[in-house]
Amino acid sequence: MIIKTNTLVEDKKDENLFSRLTNALKRSLVSSRAVAIILSLLVSSVTSAFLSLIPSVNSVALSVCFLVSFSSSFLLIYIAFEFLIFKEINNVYSKLSKIKKKDFKFVPPLGSDILPSANPIRRVNQEITAYAGQKQQEIDELRRMEVFRREFIADVSHELKTPIFSAQGFILTLIDGAVDDENVRDLFLGKAARSLKALAALVEDLLTLSQIESGDITMRLEKYDMQEQVLEVFEQLENKAERRGVALKLVSQYEEGIYVYADYNRIRQVLINLIINAIKYGKENGAVTVTLTQTTKNLKVSIKDDGNGIEAEHLTRIFERFYRIEKSRSKQEGGTGLGLAIVKHIIEKHDSKISVKSKIGEGTQFTFKLQRTEVIEEV
Repeated sequence: MIIKTNTLVEDKKDENLFSRLTNALKRSLVSSRAVAIILSLLVSSVTSAFLSLIPSVNSVALSVCFLVSFSSSFLLIYIAFEFLIFKEINNVYSKLSKIKKKDFKFVPPLGSDILPSANPIRRVNQEITAYAGQKQQEIDELRRMEVFRREFIADVSHELKTPIFSAQGFILTLIDGAVDDENVRDLFLGKAARSLKALAALVEDLLTLSQIESGDITMRLEKYDMQEQVLEVFEQLENKAERRGVALKLVSQYEEGIYVYADYNRIRQVLINLIINAIKYGKENGAVTVTLTQTTKNLKVSIKDDGNGIEAEHLTRIFERFYRIEKSRSKQEGGTGLGLAIVKHIIEKHDSKISVKSKIGEGTQFTFKLQRTEVIEEV
């Protein structure tokens, strides 16, 4: 509520400022010819007065001199004012009027280079255009955030509703009398427990994502062997892989270990999320391959499956919260829909980026880089 109030106050101030400026511009535009006439009269009067000091000049010559100097001065002054001043003022007035109407079509595209003008009024015009561009960006960002907020609330509500209603249904059934049947009781309690476990996992992921984005969780960087960490994750996920007949492979040419400077627990979380996804969506009796490759300054980590792949239209959105490519299959496979969003934020906190490549029928590959400790020691 406070944010909305402040925004309204600021908008009201801007509107009042624009009103005062446009009114002043209107008054100046009305008096443009009058200014030219007054200056021309002054110039012609001064010229005629000096000419009258010459005894041989008669009244006819003075009148001709007055008319010629008045006409020429008027034309020069009027043209100079019209093209150098009032034309620019007209542009300023036009843009201020459009800003009041929230019409920002005159704003040039982002990244356009505009050289500062030597004309001070034109520079004001450029400043107004820059201000309008800033306002347009703010409006676009607010609209984007509003759409994001609505989608996020809808997604969270949907994700929370499923486990809550499931657990509620099982428990209410037991309360209505099914608790007396031992087999039904154990079955329904097990299902209710799984629903509550899914709910707890969802809330935990939401809290983790929120804390990372707000900066409440900082990365605790340390030196450790990346090969050893990958093998530990393989050992942890071995049973899950065996249930689908998936082989876990590490491709690395370095026998002595590869040391990186990163947050061990957070990178472990990244590996677990990516490898679990690869196991879920890869082929049964297929393989998940983790490849470690050293570059000049970094260690490149790639996780690849041999599944059906992801269509190009989904690749730009898979790191969004709750975005699911196949909703029905995702529900069957489990998961909160926040894993890749968390992965993306963790990698970005390590001053890196995660990329994804996929071909239909050939599988999907996620890649990110971590800083090698050798580079840090050299520095």
